[in-house]
Amino acid sequence: MKAFHYKSAQLHCEEVPLAKLAEEFGTPLYVYSRNHIVGQWQALDKAMTGLDHLICYAVKANSNLAVLSALAEAGAGFDIVSGGELERVIQAGGDPTKCVFAGVGKTTAEIERALRCGIGCFNVESEAELSRIASVAVALGRRAPVALRVNPGVDPDTHHYVSTGKHESKFGISIQRALDVYRAAAQMDGLEIRGVQMHIGSQITKTAPYVLAIRKMLPLVEQVRRLAPETMDFFDIGGGLGICYRNEKPPTAAQFASAVKPLLKKLGLKILMEPGRFVVGNGGVLVTQVQYIKRTPVKNFIIVDAAMNDLIRPSLYGSYHEIVPVRKMRRTTLTADVVGPVCESGDFLAQDRRMPAMEQGELLAVMSAGAYGMAMSSNYNSRGRAAEVLVNGHRYQLVRRRETIGDLLRSEMM
Repeated sequence: MKAFHYKSAQLHCEEVPLAKLAEEFGTPLYVYSRNHIVGQWQALDKAMTGLDHLICYAVKANSNLAVLSALAEAGAGFDIVSGGELERVIQAGGDPTKCVFAGVGKTTAEIERALRCGIGCFNVESEAELSRIASVAVALGRRAPVALRVNPGVDPDTHHYVSTGKHESKFGISIQRALDVYRAAAQMDGLEIRGVQMHIGSQITKTAPYVLAIRKMLPLVEQVRRLAPETMDFFDIGGGLGICYRNEKPPTAAQFASAVKPLLKKLGLKILMEPGRFVVGNGGVLVTQVQYIKRTPVKNFIIVDAAMNDLIRPSLYGSYHEIVPVRKMRRTTLTADVVGPVCESGDFLAQDRRMPAMEQGELLAVMSAGAYGMAMSSNYNSRGRAAEVLVNGHRYQLVRRRETIGDLLRSEMM
């Protein structure tokens, strides 16, 4: 059974009607399927059987503590990009030794905290960062585990905002310079070379870019292993596996694994992966209520109570999210923009979308909103962020209460 499906003309998450959750917790409301999220991680973990591997969930996609806790219970490692994400993983019961710490701007305080927690590895993005990690480690009397994030110069054929493995990206170190940087790292006190990492982008719907990138990286991986034979033990192939938002046909976990495993088996190294969207993207929806129907001579608008501050992907990336009625209906349709209350022309969830002829007070579900929805939400226009609910079969739990104006004002002073 799909995570979200109609039953008796009502859209359900697993076995719970979304209308019931909206009535109890209000809207806008994020609803997540625990079984879908854990199942996606387990599918990838199973597909990589035959390799020594660790699937590190990318916390940035959805950092709710209940989501992290469910994945930690399943055995996941975690890919983090800030000290705050590290603290979330620890709070959720995750193991810091199974965490990789990425990000281009790690502060001294973040590095110190990660070292004290026993971080699994730092994925290093620049020579300047490498020097900082070394100096912090020496000051603490520790050896910092490091891997360089290497750009293989592969175009993943995705949106340019989430293409990260090309030479012009702010991320990582070019494949041409990587070996020299590794040689420098080998001479620095306080460092221990543990692996090589790559990450070419996000929402990648083909296996070919991964295959090409891995093939380009294999000679470097072998060179680094010869440079640090006693400590190097992994090759991290990054994340970025895409999902279906509209009509994409991304590879399944099994299809992805069958494409990359033949290249990786001969290495004899542990293989790390960092999926985020693949795990949570289709495991969540944003439920919103229709406030008004506005008709003009040139355009129709369905005005809802969710806005770009709740889900910024359509405004930021031009992303498509399917939008469906919570109560299945057979009605005439209208072409309309689905928009929110925020005071920006860019505040839309869909444009020129063929929709059922909605009425005020009815509920809509914005699909495929489990990744980079709540995680990228904001308080723009002094709007409290949405509540979040996690569903597990017939059971459900509020896992983040709705923000109030009191929450927004509490840290401010006059």
